[in-house]
Amino acid sequence: MSEFTWDSKVVEEPEPRQADEAEAEHRPEPAAAPETLAMSTNDFAALEERILRAVNLVKRERQARTAVEERAAKAEAQLREQAPLVEQLQNEVNALRAERDLVRQRMERLLAQLDALEL
Repeated sequence: MSEFTWDSKVVEEPEPRQADEAEAEHRPEPAAAPETLAMSTNDFAALEERILRAVNLVKRERQARTAVEERAAKAEAQLREQAPLVEQLQNEVNALRAERDLVRQRMERLLAQLDALEL
């Protein structure tokens, strides 16, 4: 990101006239006036543009965050809905594997009996 700098200029007060100089000697010294920053129109426009871009960026990021939070909420809801189905399918897979193991054991016994007959 580019860096923006301000050129500060001190606004000087006009020098008092000679008549005022005599009065000034009898008055107490005024406190030093704070420096005043003067910005050109271009500097102000550039600053305004940067602020507007920052505001728009924040708006877009908030919208994106809201959209992501909504998607996450929907995904969590789907997960909660499908969790029982997943558990049911896992139980079916386990039952089918157990059944397959039983069938394999029976086939091995039958093959062993056939081998015994051939001897």
